[in-house]
Amino acid sequence: MTTQPHRQDSPSQSLDPSLPVANVLQFPQPEPTFYYFAYGSCMCPVDLKRSLGESTHAFVLGSAVLQGYRLGFNRKSVRRNCGVLDIVPDVNATVEGVLYRLPERFSDPLDHREEVPHGGYRRETVEVSCQGRVYPDVRTYVVVEKLMEELAPNDWYFNVVLRGAITCGLSEAYCWQLFNHMHQLQQRHWQTQSLRSA
Repeated sequence: MTTQPHRQDSPSQSLDPSLPVANVLQFPQPEPTFYYFAYGSCMCPVDLKRSLGESTHAFVLGSAVLQGYRLGFNRKSVRRNCGVLDIVPDVNATVEGVLYRLPERFSDPLDHREEVPHGGYRRETVEVSCQGRVYPDVRTYVVVEKLMEELAPNDWYFNVVLRGAITCGLSEAYCWQLFNHMHQLQQRHWQTQSLRSA
């Protein structure tokens, strides 16, 4: 007795014709993302992970340059008890930093890290260049109430900012500029403290 070979239904025959094809062939939608330019402690992916709860190394696009701004230690962080970085418009200056492409789920935690709900920093949209490409719609953060005079960073903030700058490939000249800026502020702070205690 001969047996008939088993005939497999074609994919189109095996689908329920009552179901719309769009409901059957669904693919996961990619999570929305946003670009973020970090110029302070968030340049260090290890430190950023503390706030976002996930490793951020995979989201680093590279070192980036922001034209028309300069750095300033224009805010005192209560949490860190020292001066922390800000950017200020200056047509003759540039700021180097790190460009991230972050998933949208990091947006609110990043706002909280920058104390946006409490008026610490606010979002600002800027244009940066990274690896020969211009990114016109990039989020960064600026201090809301700026100090009249810069305030020195403590050693922890000094080290984490510099580590992020070096690790993520900012130019050597800029890293030295950053080092000297922070070092001079610390020296001025120590001299002031010495005079007060004399």
